[in-house]
Amino acid sequence: MLNTIAKPFVRLVERYLPDPYIFVLILTLVAFAAAMLVEGNSPQAVMVMWGDGFWGLLTFSMQMLLVLVTGFMLASTPLVKGILNRLASLARTPGQAILLVTYVALAASWINWGFGLVVGGLFAKALARQVRVHYPLLIAAAYSGFVVWHGGLAGSIPLTIATEGHFTQEQIGIIGTGQTIFSFFNLAIVVMLFIAVPLVNRWMLPPEEDSHYVDAETLKDGTEVDVAVTRPAEHLENSRILAWLIGFSGIAYAINYFAGGGGLNLNIVNFMFLFLAIVLHQTPRRLLNSLHEAIKGGAGIVIQFPFYAGIMAVMTQSGLAATISNGFVSIASADSLPFWSFISAGVVNIFVPSGGGQWAVQAPVMIPAALELGADLPRVAMAVGWGDAWTNLLQPFWALPVLAIAGLKAKDIMGFCLVQLIITGALISIGLTWF
Repeated sequence: MLNTIAKPFVRLVERYLPDPYIFVLILTLVAFAAAMLVEGNSPQAVMVMWGDGFWGLLTFSMQMLLVLVTGFMLASTPLVKGILNRLASLARTPGQAILLVTYVALAASWINWGFGLVVGGLFAKALARQVRVHYPLLIAAAYSGFVVWHGGLAGSIPLTIATEGHFTQEQIGIIGTGQTIFSFFNLAIVVMLFIAVPLVNRWMLPPEEDSHYVDAETLKDGTEVDVAVTRPAEHLENSRILAWLIGFSGIAYAINYFAGGGGLNLNIVNFMFLFLAIVLHQTPRRLLNSLHEAIKGGAGIVIQFPFYAGIMAVMTQSGLAATISNGFVSIASADSLPFWSFISAGVVNIFVPSGGGQWAVQAPVMIPAALELGADLPRVAMAVGWGDAWTNLLQPFWALPVLAIAGLKAKDIMGFCLVQLIITGALISIGLTWF
């Protein structure tokens, strides 16, 4: 029955969802219009906000590009390819492949969102090489695991408010992860999603006659060809000693970082991916060959992230994001504030797809409301985090790395993600209000 229900959503998205680049252009114009019509800003003022903020995500853009590139390079090493292929061999049927990729993506995303995006996409390709399965749903299943990231170990909002010196400390103090990430209500939501998301993906699997398969040969990586070494420079390019000296130095730094109490973040994940890839590729030449393949999928990230930075600046500086949040808060009570915080965060996330950036926008609204109403502050903060993660199932911004790895377009997977959006939204709402 769920497959039947999913069909109109899939057709709707395939027909009307534009390329993510067109999507961000439309969002830009919508943000412009709303900032002028709702907030009363002049066209010139909005243009200045947009232009000044356009390059505000350069660091983050490079981090996201490195998530894709370093993850691809690591996964293309013989060792990791062998592990992924052996794990993929556990699936013998299309249904098992869908379930397995969803569980792996959920677990990896709960550990770290960047890790989850790359591992999910690469593992899906490994499965598609071994099992004939509806490829768009397989990739959608890999991406759907991303929905748990803000309730996991790398959730930016709970980690922010647990850090000494955070920008809202004077209002709420330090809120430890025992009250947020490891609270009963949050763990209950995570458990529900670990049960529901794989089953929903499995139940959306279409019959064989309606499935779209991909030729496994097209998913195979290029074969390494050994080239005769004749020049001194080529000896360096093919030097294992050079690669290992640098690679193991990086690994030693990572060990020291974690031994000193360092936590998982995007920079250390990229760092580990890169230096493990350097070691496991064994020579600089093999690493560079892998890099040339990896970089092909990064074009969407390079061109689209600056536009989202501009939209974020318009939303925050014009007051539009605060207006949206205030609109939901105005109808809330102490018990319902987490729910309305969740919904408002989901709406804001479509325009401001950044967990940390979203908390900076919504905290000045949500915290005073929670204090005035006597609401549960940790629950309200996590509600904003879950709202941010939830509508990523609709917003193609975060799907770019997965789509680049898979070689698909957003319209190919977002119909299935839309079904997950409805079901996970209901489950998260239940967890935030009933547990």
